[in-house]
Amino acid sequence: MTWQLYPAGDFGRYREQWDELNGQGPKSPVLDSAFIAYSLEELGSGKEILEIHQESDTINAMTVVYKSKFGVWDTFQPSQAPLGAWINNSGNELQDLMKTLSTELPGIVLKLGLTQQDPSIYPRPADQGCISTMDYIETATVDTSGSFDDYWSSRGKNLRHNLKRQRNRLQKEGIETHLNIIRDRDHVRDAIEAYGKLESAGWKGEEGTAIEINNSQGKFYVALMEDFCNRKLGSIYQYFYNNELVASDLCIEQAGVFVILKTTYDESISTSSPAFLMRQDTFQQVFNNKQIRSIEFYGKMMDWHTKWSHDSRMLYHVNCKKF
Repeated sequence: MTWQLYPAGDFGRYREQWDELNGQGPKSPVLDSAFIAYSLEELGSGKEILEIHQESDTINAMTVVYKSKFGVWDTFQPSQAPLGAWINNSGNELQDLMKTLSTELPGIVLKLGLTQQDPSIYPRPADQGCISTMDYIETATVDTSGSFDDYWSSRGKNLRHNLKRQRNRLQKEGIETHLNIIRDRDHVRDAIEAYGKLESAGWKGEEGTAIEINNSQGKFYVALMEDFCNRKLGSIYQYFYNNELVASDLCIEQAGVFVILKTTYDESISTSSPAFLMRQDTFQQVFNNKQIRSIEFYGKMMDWHTKWSHDSRMLYHVNCKKF
């Protein structure tokens, strides 16, 4: 069993092998090679390293890591990525792979960290020897195996009543709501630009963290969503009050898993919740797609998440320390 080190710029040569591993196990859209490749291209520092583990000429694990500080290596994970860039098949123990990798990395290695791992993909290993784990965040999930009507009737009375009241008020004010779903690759750039303008009008614009069509975030999401839409696995949801865009979601899917990557809405609207109204209409559409088994938020579970789901799980970090 050996690990081979390559500059992360070589990742494009190994996308097929990465996707083969993803298909064998995780089948996660956020671990698709496109997600990793465009993250490296637009959001990486250029100092990341691609590690490939082989056994009997078969690749059974891959990761992208970077040196976060002296003696410490972590999986590559920009803030736009829900999970750390690690993937392996089920035939190899996570802790064994980490132990061998920590001996192959260049220089002094005091700790190797796998950030934000999902227990539904890789069961959380026991703390043993040099391996330790720690809680990261609780994240919400929605089981879509039933009908939308059953799901909606199980939601809290306040949510159902408030959204119904908001719809009635909008109708009385002559405002027609409309959900637009963009799946055509050729329309992605315009949709991301519209998303960025809406986001820039709020607090993220003030902090300088909003998407702009020509900043690194904008380029990343354009490339990512064009790739997924080209494979009919991407969706950009746009919610309108009459002809005015008031909310938008960026979503990707794979093997029955639907991930909401990013949401924005018009923060100047105080008498209704465009994001919640959009979410209700979006969820109804997703529930009707019988190929989808779950909706994943992957963000820290907040109070508003509990209105949409009572199911959650704890994402975790794994550390391999030498001392």
